[in-house]
Amino acid sequence: MRPVYAVSGGVSKFAKARPDKTFQAVVKEAYDYAIDDIGLSFPQFTEIVDGSVASYFSDHFQRQLMSGIMAQDYLGLCPKPSHRVEGGGATGGLCFQEAWKSVASGSMDVCVAYGFETMSHVETWKGNEFIALASDVSFDYPVGGFYSGYYAMMVTRHMKEFGTTVEQMAHVSVKNYMNAFYNPYAQKHQRLTIQDVRHSPMVAWPLTRLDICVMSDGAAATILCSEEGLARLEKAGAKIAKPLVKITGIGRGTDAMRMADRPHDDYDKFMRAYALPHETANAETQSYYKKLWDKGFRYPGVHSFRAGRMAGKQAYKMAKINDPLHEMDFIELHDAYTSSEVQTYEDMGLCRYGEGGAFAESGKAFVPGVEYGLKLKEKPVCPVNPSGGLIACGHPVGATGLMQAVFAIWQLQGTIAKHFKSPVLQIKNAKRGAIHSHAGTGTYVTATILEREK
Repeated sequence: MRPVYAVSGGVSKFAKARPDKTFQAVVKEAYDYAIDDIGLSFPQFTEIVDGSVASYFSDHFQRQLMSGIMAQDYLGLCPKPSHRVEGGGATGGLCFQEAWKSVASGSMDVCVAYGFETMSHVETWKGNEFIALASDVSFDYPVGGFYSGYYAMMVTRHMKEFGTTVEQMAHVSVKNYMNAFYNPYAQKHQRLTIQDVRHSPMVAWPLTRLDICVMSDGAAATILCSEEGLARLEKAGAKIAKPLVKITGIGRGTDAMRMADRPHDDYDKFMRAYALPHETANAETQSYYKKLWDKGFRYPGVHSFRAGRMAGKQAYKMAKINDPLHEMDFIELHDAYTSSEVQTYEDMGLCRYGEGGAFAESGKAFVPGVEYGLKLKEKPVCPVNPSGGLIACGHPVGATGLMQAVFAIWQLQGTIAKHFKSPVLQIKNAKRGAIHSHAGTGTYVTATILEREK
């Protein structure tokens, strides 16, 4: 596989609705930004780019099959090669990795990955129904209904197993909303307290409206290239930010659609198949996990995302990461619910299984220098969702994973102040970050590591 560089990205404004533009025009908003940021004209880039990968979750929102080819045409990319990727909430993350594959394999030297969703075209209840069709419609959907019910059930089990509290989950919402306050692309700009989160309307206990992301219209685009592609871009006059941002690790995991089909593996199977290197190498951690299993804990059950653990494990191995918390400078992860961010802390190895709630309120996942109005016990170590995440930025499904990639690229380029018109969310001297994209109730999950070249 060849080295692959992420050289540019663009994001449209995420909003509850974009009645001013068609979905093709919203995609072009992000696409044009990515091209303009490297100083090329539209015709210059069109001549150089080899092809694309398109991502959107549902044909239902546009009431249009093959929406991707309509965006391809609108961007002037026909007849260059392209294909559409769909994988629920992980659609954008899968798209980014497919673009990586196109370049790493030698199929393309310059590839653009773009994703979008225009969810405002239907009523909220209908949108929730479309999303819920990503559960097993023969078994789970008739009894589970909308996704908030599934996630409420999963976190209730997490609370039972580990003592996780609603106040700990609310820390995630306060953090992410406050981060988004400084992100002009975010859909929500609010300062929240723990009380605000808990007193907002209950959706599915224990999840309130402010524990849950919102449906959105929006798009994102990234430009990936090989060393040969980089030379072609620069020969045409492109101004690529240095040091370069390189994709150094990708991982994917899956799990059964029906949660009732997910295993309840024992301690030995967990340590052999799922434990991360820093867990297997630590005697105290092994003892901690042994005590959990002695109390009746089994993995993954419905309290953890096995697909997320496997995606992270693969990406870390490829990127040679042994201690994620201390070897990464930030993570943009899929926080469709405050509870899923807490669960994903554990899956990604930022803390041990069972410690996600304590990690959420510790301060380790917060951005240095931002005033959250909380009394945090510890200093930031690895900021999570410095952009504001899905909860505050919005969740136009096909765009979300690519939005994460764009913000990660800007963090590693050190250009957050340029793009956000404020330096507040810039992680100082960020060298390595991760993006994490999650589908369904944890059925597809991707993890990708990006690094600033030395």
